[in-house]
Amino acid sequence: MNSLRELIEQDTNHNLLDLLSSLCQGSIAVDENCNILWISDAYRDLINISHTTDPIGLPVEQFLPTTQLPRVIKSGKPSFVDLMQIKQQWCVVTRLPIKNPEQKTIGAIGFVFYDDLDSLQPLFDKFARLRRKFEEEKILRPSRYALDDMLGSAPATQQLRRQALRAAQLDTTLLLLGETGTGKELLAQGIHHASTRRTAPFVGINMGALPEALAEAELFGTAPGAYTGANSKGRLGKVQLADGGTLFLDEIAEMPLAMQAKLLRVLQEREVEALGSNRLEKVDVRIIAATAKDLRHQVEIGEFREDLYYRLNVLPINLPPLRERLDDIPELSGHMLKQIQHQSQLSELMLSTSALQWLQHYHWPGNIRELRNRLERGCVMAEGEFIEATDLGSNDELPSKATALTGSLEQTRVQAELSAIELAIKRCNGNKTAAAKLLGISRANLYSRLKQEQTH
Repeated sequence: MNSLRELIEQDTNHNLLDLLSSLCQGSIAVDENCNILWISDAYRDLINISHTTDPIGLPVEQFLPTTQLPRVIKSGKPSFVDLMQIKQQWCVVTRLPIKNPEQKTIGAIGFVFYDDLDSLQPLFDKFARLRRKFEEEKILRPSRYALDDMLGSAPATQQLRRQALRAAQLDTTLLLLGETGTGKELLAQGIHHASTRRTAPFVGINMGALPEALAEAELFGTAPGAYTGANSKGRLGKVQLADGGTLFLDEIAEMPLAMQAKLLRVLQEREVEALGSNRLEKVDVRIIAATAKDLRHQVEIGEFREDLYYRLNVLPINLPPLRERLDDIPELSGHMLKQIQHQSQLSELMLSTSALQWLQHYHWPGNIRELRNRLERGCVMAEGEFIEATDLGSNDELPSKATALTGSLEQTRVQAELSAIELAIKRCNGNKTAAAKLLGISRANLYSRLKQEQTH
């Protein structure tokens, strides 16, 4: 037997296939490339494949984007009694790899049970208790966001959603590119949630907020007694905690050069070496990196390794700034206002027509993060039943737009951002940290933009 396809083709009377169907309430077989070889009628009905559609030979992900059969084929290991949501319905699934006499995986078979789950309730309860325990002990870091949380119907948003869904089906390194405040971590969590790794940990770390002296130990862990004061039992790093799942490296451009070589080993060899250890550990982790900087430029000026850049840049995804998706602002604002008012126990307020118009014409240097900050401000400052434009800080804006037409679009954008920064600093009495918070950008980003202006 050289392939699972040959085995199924030899079953001319469908004895094997009928047996599979009788064992469960839906079954499917795929080849080593995850193309469908056979599917039961019950499974077709469950995932809503029309009986006029022939799925044989097509990728299983085309009909079931959240399937973990590719991972079973890749690992060669079975997945017993797993929970999976199919078309808004919880199912119990079992996945088995099929191997030839040489023990090479030639395909996989999935079984699904979805009628009577009550008998498995004790198992579900035990699983829930263990999960809560792991989360409390910070061993398991579940993703909080799904791709469905990505609101908006602007063309740029729809394209981003399609790119993210395709990326979720691949198990390759991703590089998220976009300005500060565009939602890179939310997108990373959504991709993890839609991937075959969604039941494993999502671990995030902001390289820009990590002191360089602690960065290596935090990311790669420490061996017992690695340095004075180190934990006598050693400590797992973020890479090891993300084993089997996804590691999100925000502000990757801030990673020290010395650490970049160790990260390259994780990407190339799937190995990690803890600080103070001479032993390499195997890890299975997907890396999603993010930056607001031009990494190509960082390579040119010698602040980022070229080989690591090419390893990270396998599948880049650009997140559009808010000014390129202004049509999304009504939906985003409505959703954020409900969150803010619920979390702060504030009375329900709505945006006035003029406030909404102002939001849709503002240039948004701080992107979605700034939008939320301004809405929070509006909820506090509003004195009537509606949030007005002045409550959002519309008076902070300089009348610079009238002169903007004389320059290029890029010059106009830069000048508008600088005007907003200068106003924020003035409003905060010269306190740049407070100004950055008001704008919804990082303090480092604010200084970077001011420095950029001084060099022109």
